[in-house]
Amino acid sequence: MKELTPREIVAQLDRFIIGQDNAKRAVAVAVRNRWRRRQLDPDLAKEVAPKNIIMIGPTGVGKTEIARRLSNLVNAPFIKVEASKYTEVGYHGRDVESMIRDLLELAVDMVRSEHAETVREQAEAAVEERLVSLLLGEAIGSHIDVPQPVAVFDNDADGEIVTTTAAQQEESRKLVRRRMSEKLRQGVFEDREIEITIDEKQVVPIIGMMGPDQMDPALSSMLENLVPSKTRRRKVTVARARTILLEEETEKLIDKEKIIEQAVERTEQTGIVFLDEIDKIASPGEGKTGSADVSRQGVQRDLLPIVEGSAVSTRYGVVHTDQILFIAAGAFHSASVSDLMPELQGRFPIRVELNALNKDDFKRILIEPDASLTMQQEAMLATEGLKIKFADDSIDAMAELAAEANNNLENIGARRLMTIMECVFEQISFDAPEMKKADKKIEITADFVRERLAEIMKDEDLSKFVL
Repeated sequence: MKELTPREIVAQLDRFIIGQDNAKRAVAVAVRNRWRRRQLDPDLAKEVAPKNIIMIGPTGVGKTEIARRLSNLVNAPFIKVEASKYTEVGYHGRDVESMIRDLLELAVDMVRSEHAETVREQAEAAVEERLVSLLLGEAIGSHIDVPQPVAVFDNDADGEIVTTTAAQQEESRKLVRRRMSEKLRQGVFEDREIEITIDEKQVVPIIGMMGPDQMDPALSSMLENLVPSKTRRRKVTVARARTILLEEETEKLIDKEKIIEQAVERTEQTGIVFLDEIDKIASPGEGKTGSADVSRQGVQRDLLPIVEGSAVSTRYGVVHTDQILFIAAGAFHSASVSDLMPELQGRFPIRVELNALNKDDFKRILIEPDASLTMQQEAMLATEGLKIKFADDSIDAMAELAAEANNNLENIGARRLMTIMECVFEQISFDAPEMKKADKKIEITADFVRERLAEIMKDEDLSKFVL
């Protein structure tokens, strides 16, 4: 995990997310605590539990975006899941333990990529050798004008015919290969087709209605070993063959057992699970016995040991969840955090509320973040040769209309701005290919924005605002 300070983490999040300082600080401290714990004496470190977080706030205010940006900042296994997608053990659907298996799969891919990078140079050299051999084989069969290592006959002083020595033939062969390698590096053969043998992994059979992720890990692993691999000959370009062969050569060089060992450790010590829509598994009110509430409580009961710390069986071995950080989030419109099981509430000691967005927030969101909506729109239409300029009053108008729409219609937070922007530029985007002219400039003003959105706002056409 990258050794970022809380201040550095917040500064990075500020580049993309406006406001919500409390939530940013909470996740920043939680992530830094992972690093702090690893500096402790091992015996003491075992006693330090992660401070799980619940983020509470309406839709579109930045809960998921904070998690998404956080995943890009930390070099740690990170997975975003939706609590509403899971079912109680024994019912059709995914059980909560599958999120840990998915997290481990991500860690395996992450560690494998790191190991692959360390052997990349060696793997690329092996791929070049194989491509040269394949090209020489193609050259012989296709009469391509490439020098071949053949025995050379000559007359000696006595007029007798003698052949070259084995050493001379080997030197000739090496010379041809060197020339071929040089041409290969120059990209001469990139579009030429060659025939290679590809190992194809077969799909693990589905038993009943269960996929591999729903089976017992031991059974899934056993089935994978039983399914035979399949090889076939395939004609591909040299460019495509390089990618395929690089994967094969990398697999030969990396230590798979070491990768799994490191991935399991990284998952256990630095893994982060973002559990979205946790309010959907809360049971509002008391005394209800409807099937939906029973199902919700069943998922909560299954989730509790995972968050508390348990051993989850995976295809790579057992993963202990004691030190995995859980960040939950929910709008909690029809339920509250107190509607969760008390035991589950206790496993999320840090609670932060995210604020609803207002007009000033929308103005900042439109122009301040890296790759803001206005910047994206300018860049997209620049590909058509159009130069878009936003007048200051146009930003005010879009922010005001977004706030008004959220107040009068359904409040969908910052997502409303995406719809506003699309409505404003709908006609321009459609006509853009025919509008290409040298130095073609279009200024977006407040009047233009209000004209484009007047009928929609007047009619309160909800369908226009559904994302």
